[in-house]
Amino acid sequence: MRIVFWWGFWTFLIDQATKWLVVHYLDLRTRGEIDVIDPFLNLRMAWNTGINFGLFGGNGDMMRWILIALALVITLGVLWWMHRDPPGRWGFAAAGLLVGGALGNVIDRILYGAVADFLNMSCCGIENPYAFNVADISIFIGALGLVVFTGDGKRGDA
Repeated sequence: MRIVFWWGFWTFLIDQATKWLVVHYLDLRTRGEIDVIDPFLNLRMAWNTGINFGLFGGNGDMMRWILIALALVITLGVLWWMHRDPPGRWGFAAAGLLVGGALGNVIDRILYGAVADFLNMSCCGIENPYAFNVADISIFIGALGLVVFTGDGKRGDA
């Protein structure tokens, strides 16, 4: 479980540090956008009140607290799962990524009322209208890692 803690800790810290740097230091909340390597990597400020791609957003303060509670329940569920059925080093690392990312987005919802998304990547003539953050990347990689690195590969009788 120490592996989960440290991966989660560093993921959370990097997520919050990048958000502070972009939102406050670079003042992206006022500037709105900064082209870094156009069109491949741009900073585009987006306040996400919902879940992925803004789904369930705009439903007010109640949805904010529901999403905070949901993220905390999922975090506790993953930690319980890791305690009950230890997966090995890479499974623990994946759990840490997911937990650290989820808690990073929870802190955003508490501090700002929405998740601070700012990374935007486009390529090959396809314009990506969505922004994301380090926590989102970590949650995605962590969830994928839990699928790949957990379980013993045996299926129960159906």
